[in-house]
Amino acid sequence: MKLLYVCTHNRCRSILSEAVTRSRAGSLIDVRSAGSQPEGEVHPLSLKYLQQTGYDIDGLVSESWDVYAGWAPDVVITVCDRAAGEACPLYLGSAIKLHWGLEDPSALGGTAEQIEAAFLSTITCIEQRVDQLITVAQLPPTQWQSALAILVLES
Repeated sequence: MKLLYVCTHNRCRSILSEAVTRSRAGSLIDVRSAGSQPEGEVHPLSLKYLQQTGYDIDGLVSESWDVYAGWAPDVVITVCDRAAGEACPLYLGSAIKLHWGLEDPSALGGTAEQIEAAFLSTITCIEQRVDQLITVAQLPPTQWQSALAILVLES
């Protein structure tokens, strides 16, 4: 399965999702992340909390979805509400599209402990959803759409 996570700025939620998926799914899911308006750098707290929870951060970059014009993902998951409302490029037209709507832990204020808790909660949520994606990725590709539709309803 080829999977693209999309978030407007590609610096927090999509990056967290990419790193978690890469680690948990291994070669079963070929995963990338991108943004419609990439910030150009990964949020430092995304990197901090990924490392803290044992995820590899090598190769994580904030980049445009235009980079993947020739890649043709099977599944595109938007992880922020703003990206979900944007028109996807035509080359993503045949991909199965899902929306996770994760809250942005980098946009929350509060104490260092509250910010850490928000990041760790988001990572835990992503881990649970990725574990479900792994189950779907093991099915024949013809069953992915219906299996993913059920997961969306349960999430």
